Amino acid sequence: MKNHLIRIFLLVLSIAYLSALKAQTPSDDLLMQKREFCVALLYDAGSWDQYWEGARLRSNANIGTFSKKAATSMVAYGITNKINLIATLPYIQTEATGGQLKGVGGIQDLNIAIKGEIFNQQVGPGKISFLATGGFGTPVSNYLSDYQPFSLGLGTNEWSLRGILQYRFDNGIYVRGAAAHLWRGQTKVERNFYYNNGAYYSQWMDVPNALNYNCSVGTWLFNSSLKIEANYMGLRSTSGDDIRIYNSPQPTNKVEVDQVGFFAQYYFKNIKSIHGFGAIAYYSKMIHGRNMGQFQNYGFGITYQFKI
Repeated sequence: MKNHLIRIFLLVLSIAYLSALKAQTPSDDLLMQKREFCVALLYDAGSWDQYWEGARLRSNANIGTFSKKAATSMVAYGITNKINLIATLPYIQTEATGGQLKGVGGIQDLNIAIKGEIFNQQVGPGKISFLATGGFGTPVSNYLSDYQPFSLGLGTNEWSLRGILQYRFDNGIYVRGAAAHLWRGQTKVERNFYYNNGAYYSQWMDVPNALNYNCSVGTWLFNSSLKIEANYMGLRSTSGDDIRIYNSPQPTNKVEVDQVGFFAQYYFKNIKSIHGFGAIAYYSKMIHGRNMGQFQNYGFGITYQFKI
């Protein structure tokens, strides 16, 4: 894993030499200006020792504590002042403290998104803005999607369409909501028979589509150098089955997630030697789920923003 992390870090630095990042995501309101580049290197670690088997929260002594770590490189580019291109590529490592199953590591899915601002105007004591994001993700390595919960991902293509609405007061306080539909395809597995609310003789599993929604309350401080926010993320599969009793999860499962978290980001605006750099830190915890581990996550990263 160490060599992979070094390669990802060097990739980010090789992009950065072209000549700073309000590290944007497909669900926030941030946009690069025309011909601005952003690069970021992010580290995320999550773990659980209990999981939801359907709606029942239980532990699994055969696994012990499960953990997942990810190193993600991100690049964003301002095509125009109102249209941005975003690409992310994570390296993931999974492992558990108990049992006989071995964790895996590798590059997961390449995700590309186009984000555009539809309108942004002053309304009362602040500005209201609406943005839309279209995204596509696809596996870039031949990982086993049915090796749950250790698998790197779902092993299927995913299309997404997201709407983002935000109101930002002139004093820096903002509220934001976003909602998306995720369209997923099929994944090929290493067996030719499985259950999904019935018996299937096939190597192909349908991965359920999903609805994803976010809401955030935050503020910008110190002349827009520091952003802090509290957030909520929800996800609901539109179909799928439950994990069978004392069985492993599989890509056909109906997943539900309710997660709360805190996020902070700081930009080094006034220090000439590191102008353009930023730092990110966050923490999140699942408060409800279905066919999922009860994850706690923390992460941090560095960002760099520049114009060519």
